[in-house]
Amino acid sequence: MNSLGNSELFQRRHIAPSQDNVSRMLTLIGSDSLESLISETVPSSIQLTSPLKLPAAKTESEYLDSLKEIASKNIIAKSFIGQGYYNTLTPSVIRRNILENPGWYTQYTPYQPEISQGRLQALLNFQTMVTSLTALPVANASLLDEGTAAAEAMFLQFSQRKDKEARKYWVSPEVFPQTLDILRTRSAPLGIELHVAAHGEPIVTGVFGAIVQYPAANGAVYNYEDFARMLQEKGISLCVIADLMSLALLKPPGEFGADIAVGTTQRFGVPMGYGGPHAAYLAVKEDFKRFIPGRVIGVSEDTAGNYALRMALQTREQHIRRDKATSNICTAQALLAIMAGMYAAWHGQQGIRAIAGKIHSLTVKLSGRLAALGLTLSNESYFDTIKIEVGNKLAAIHREATSAGLNFNYGFSSITLSLDESTSEKDLELILAVFEKALNKKSPARTVTVEFNIPEALKRTSAFLDHPVFNSYHSEHEMLRYIKSLEAKDLSLCHSMIPLGSCTMKLNATTEMLPLTWPEFSSLHPFAPIAQTQGYKQIFDELEGWLCEITGFDAMSLQPNSGAQGEYAGLMVIRAYHRYNNETQRNTVLIPASAHGTNPASAAMAGMKIVVVKCDNNGNIDVDDLKAKATEYKQTLSCLMVTYPSTHGVYEEGIKEICNIIHECGGQVYMDGANMNAQVGLTSPANIGADVCHLNLHKTFCIPHGGGGPGMGPIGVAAHLKGFLPGHTQVDINRLNSISAVSAAPWGSASILLISHAYIAMMGAKGLKDATMAAILNANYIKARLEEHYPVLYSGANGRCAHEMILDCREFKKFNIEVTDIAKRLMDYGFHAPTVSFPVAGTLMVEPTESESKAELDRFCDAMVSIKQEIDEIATGFANKVDNVLKNAPHTLAVLTSDSWDRPYSRQKAAYPLDWIVARKFWPSVGRVNESKGDRNLICSCPPIENYTEETLMVN
Repeated sequence: MNSLGNSELFQRRHIAPSQDNVSRMLTLIGSDSLESLISETVPSSIQLTSPLKLPAAKTESEYLDSLKEIASKNIIAKSFIGQGYYNTLTPSVIRRNILENPGWYTQYTPYQPEISQGRLQALLNFQTMVTSLTALPVANASLLDEGTAAAEAMFLQFSQRKDKEARKYWVSPEVFPQTLDILRTRSAPLGIELHVAAHGEPIVTGVFGAIVQYPAANGAVYNYEDFARMLQEKGISLCVIADLMSLALLKPPGEFGADIAVGTTQRFGVPMGYGGPHAAYLAVKEDFKRFIPGRVIGVSEDTAGNYALRMALQTREQHIRRDKATSNICTAQALLAIMAGMYAAWHGQQGIRAIAGKIHSLTVKLSGRLAALGLTLSNESYFDTIKIEVGNKLAAIHREATSAGLNFNYGFSSITLSLDESTSEKDLELILAVFEKALNKKSPARTVTVEFNIPEALKRTSAFLDHPVFNSYHSEHEMLRYIKSLEAKDLSLCHSMIPLGSCTMKLNATTEMLPLTWPEFSSLHPFAPIAQTQGYKQIFDELEGWLCEITGFDAMSLQPNSGAQGEYAGLMVIRAYHRYNNETQRNTVLIPASAHGTNPASAAMAGMKIVVVKCDNNGNIDVDDLKAKATEYKQTLSCLMVTYPSTHGVYEEGIKEICNIIHECGGQVYMDGANMNAQVGLTSPANIGADVCHLNLHKTFCIPHGGGGPGMGPIGVAAHLKGFLPGHTQVDINRLNSISAVSAAPWGSASILLISHAYIAMMGAKGLKDATMAAILNANYIKARLEEHYPVLYSGANGRCAHEMILDCREFKKFNIEVTDIAKRLMDYGFHAPTVSFPVAGTLMVEPTESESKAELDRFCDAMVSIKQEIDEIATGFANKVDNVLKNAPHTLAVLTSDSWDRPYSRQKAAYPLDWIVARKFWPSVGRVNESKGDRNLICSCPPIENYTEETLMVN
């Protein structure tokens, strides 16, 4: 597998086990060759008969050279398009030490808070920033983009509406077009009627909620106070899509009656990246805090009573309510939220106010200069965007602007210009010169008086960002040390393997990450003219082609910007296909009982009726039950949602029969791509019989998890579904019968697609197949080492697992040991826990990936064996059933070095249970966190100033 002639090939660096170690691992497993192991694991009926047709693998240097050439095809014009995307200046200390730092981008979602306190604090800072600027008390951390955040708000308003018969949603016509498009997509399956009307019009009956843009898409700053009051009197909730930067100058939504505020934090130091990734926010009033979608960071305490953070309400809604869920949110944009929060900490209140003031004053100056040319400006008040009526001069202005390397936002007879943090006086002169040439006029040589153009009633008078975290780190040394102090509290792939089943924490190679901050990719506006983005077009075309080859499908959409978004998009494509065929009655979806919770949640959002299919004793789909239900619902069957290999880590032998049953009943097969990394090069969704599949690029194709996001979930479809893939209102990517947009940007989080492009280009067909085989090898090696200590819950026909396995820990309950205790104890050994209690309560789902060496696998197995011995000590009565190393785990440095030690085991046993840990020790920064206290007393922003001392400021 690794005996390659060219040692410079990237595959040799990505796949960790050496050839010698492969032989040793196979001996323990009991297979005479890797090929034999694969044939014993993957059913022969689904194996590919020919290799993937992909370009020859490039070395790392070859790839970077070729990518430089591709990047040169992107033209970096100065964009004044706005519409929710703006140039920003990323502070170098944040770019280098967070965005480009694997200590931040290789972290996992903070479900294990004791080894996640750094990013939890950074995310709490983000929430505090949002609540402070919006003047609403509770915020999440975070959502995918502004458009989908607006859709989440609509669902929240709908689910919490007072009049349960009301189904109309009032939408301002001045909401950004891409947001309106997403609202159309999300509202249709649920029977929500969009009522598009200006906020000054009479309120019609049957309205449950309203949404407005602030400032509006045309740049106008409207006073929504009367509108909010009228809605409130009728029991109708109001959502305000607010530009966060503008709130440094404008009255915040929470002060004029908004129930919810949503928006993007992109302009807080996060590059445009041709559309993403960017962190969106959602803030709510107190009444909605228990219903807020996404992740919420809350303040709690550890066992010693110390300040500690955790994800509040941690068991995500879709896992509790499944088909009754109002959100399928699984991924956030944690890394980008952290950047935005650090940007606020770096600049502080004075800095943010100064940036917003500069943007606004330049906008006022430009407005005056254009008015002096005789142009008509539509808006009396604005923040950063002006709308100019140009009549029949639009084409001439367009021509001159393009020639000058400037991008404007063009209407039918008007132009809007949006300024930003990067705009300078020189830029104003360039803009003015464009209009002078097009109009054949010279601007009067006079100074325009710079004044604020915001109505007195809408000026912000309240303080914001007054917490110490936003007023303590304004020199680079202070900020650098703060960032590093938080990073040191978090375990990432820099420290050890993260063996999470289903979550696939594989190597995020440095070469894959380097291009993300190249300006040719990071500086492009997502609505820039296609002629300026030919480099990105080549990346998209190649990536789509490669992913089609890998999946066996005919077409791809790169738009969905998370796995759950991909699920939803795939189901909406199936829905559109049935409607096109005049089979609107097909709204029943079959979902196995073992499915990930986002499956039924996504199906419910797509307006489908969920029917659960049983699993047999081996964890496989009960084919008889599937057949009975497919037959029963034959007339209304829309699709089956199935994960392959199964959620239980097994290649089900009957998968082709399962797909045939669905097709014979007129349904489609949706394959959840969570486990696609166990298919690549060996089989494919199309080969198995699926019609559509989403791909978790942040799993199989190496986009890093970033502490809980970003992610990407493109969908691939068979030929008959190709014409229904998502379109976009701002960029023409529409097909014959495209559904409306599912994400705000036409290619989702475009910049991180570079990572997957790099991975595939450098691995090649053989490398990808070898990676899949190595993942299966590593999983079966762990299975072979641990199965005498922990029962493996499911395995295939030949006793093999796929790329992951489930360790059954339920029998330990009789010794008072829960699976959570094992998870916490693993921290003392320097490991993040495997996936806890999914898909089976009381179990651990382990996935090693191909990127982990035999030495690292052995360290993990040694830790698990040692923990089993500690459990055996409790079982035999040698250790106390209540006061033991597992129940007290994790052990912090403060506990181990305290003057008193009254525990019935040694400090050595607590901290260094195995010899090799001494050289690799990772210290959890807090003891076990009190989860229930944090949920009962929900505190979701940084504690008040008076709670802080100089000492706690430095560490918190």
